[in-house]
Amino acid sequence: MNIGEIAKRAGVSRSTVSYALSGKRSVSDETRQKIQRVIDELGYRPNASARALANGRTSTLGLVFPPAGNHYTGMQLDFIGSVVEAAAALDYDVLLSPSGVDSDRSFQRLLAERRVDGAILMEIRLQDDRVDHLAAENFPAVNIGRTARPDDEWWVGLDHTALAAACVHHLADLGHRRIAFVNRPERLLRAGYESAHRGLEGFTKAAAERGLTARTYSCGDDASSGQVCLERILHDEPGTTGLVTLNEAALGGLYRGLAVAGRHVPRDFSVTGVVAGRWAETVTPQLTAADVPAEQLGRLAVELLVERLDRPGAAPRHHLLTPPISLRTSTGPAHTHPDAGSASHV
Repeated sequence: MNIGEIAKRAGVSRSTVSYALSGKRSVSDETRQKIQRVIDELGYRPNASARALANGRTSTLGLVFPPAGNHYTGMQLDFIGSVVEAAAALDYDVLLSPSGVDSDRSFQRLLAERRVDGAILMEIRLQDDRVDHLAAENFPAVNIGRTARPDDEWWVGLDHTALAAACVHHLADLGHRRIAFVNRPERLLRAGYESAHRGLEGFTKAAAERGLTARTYSCGDDASSGQVCLERILHDEPGTTGLVTLNEAALGGLYRGLAVAGRHVPRDFSVTGVVAGRWAETVTPQLTAADVPAEQLGRLAVELLVERLDRPGAAPRHHLLTPPISLRTSTGPAHTHPDAGSASHV
């Protein structure tokens, strides 16, 4: 069934049917109702390509996320799911594009073929060529995170600087004097990942403000890397009694490393960080953390992008979220462990 058959049965021209479907030109109520009766009788539904040709919109949003490597973190998966659900609630589909830079073929097709009305970019870097490319093409987009020049962009982000600092202050208030920071992998720091850099900045400044002895570590996004990282922390400074992490994928390994070292959480060692709430609750003891609101991030990103599509000339808007620390059972008053006086060997 197509527009031609509908026009024939309704006794109108093909262009009149097209105008009635797209709303590009006015059609009398009588004619519109006649066309609608035929459509209802035939059960006609225009496909996505036909709708795009009729009104210039695909009703599809693009979600551009980084290549997985070995896996995606729970936080990334939670966010992807939240975007899909929020888009569906507004009657949009989502096209996933696993692209890293503007030379990636998938990313180029997304732009060149206008497969989507706009795009949401994950894992923003401080200097991000994807953002620059979309801006040059005047392609509607919303970033998850902030570049080094966020004022002229549409974005939703977490204040990793403030959140990491809040974790440091929490440990300092409990009496911890020697702490460590477990960041994302070194390759992400070198690539300029915004969350890794701003989290490191917040940790370092807060530790200095409180006069703490602090060391920082990059860690792979997996449990085995977390265990190795924890061994390094205790080797470098056996008196360490607390850590802050942005790396939820390494969390299980950090806990395992503490158990192997004979450090009880939270009696001997406190752990806190910035992770998704449901992951903070899967470890034992449950993690005291600034819970990443993945559902809210996804919903706000979709709403901002749809707003940008509906109001092309609107000034850029953004949301910077700073969720409170949820106090659970992984942090407690600082106590010196009996083994802290002698270095353990990796």
